[in-house]
Amino acid sequence: MAKLRVGVVSPEREIWSGEADMVIAKTVDGEIGIMPKHAPVLGVLVEGGLLKIKRGGGESDLVAAVHGGFLSVADDEVSILAELAELGSEVDVARAKSALERAQASVESDQEDADAAAEAKRARARLRAAGEEVG
Repeated sequence: MAKLRVGVVSPEREIWSGEADMVIAKTVDGEIGIMPKHAPVLGVLVEGGLLKIKRGGGESDLVAAVHGGFLSVADDEVSILAELAELGSEVDVARAKSALERAQASVESDQEDADAAAEAKRARARLRAAGEEVG
């Protein structure tokens, strides 16, 4: 079966690269699933979205929290250029929970605090990527 070549990068580092059977990402136009032979596409990734990389062949799927950026697909190559991204296995759950609590408290005290709302969204995505239940 054909495979996708996938690369996930942020300005700080290469997050992951390898082969996959499918990539699922959340864009501003909705969730998109990419499989081999997909038509070329360019998408804008949402803030606080999840990226799922299905590797197949008995390998576990990868999940990453992605905070903005772009997705490009051409010739079975998927490039994720994220403003900020973190694999679920790298998430410090205690730290993410603490960040979520601080952001929620800030949002509750100042309804117009857009920075706190964005931070809460990032923390929720990080926790979901790590496999934690988030309300």
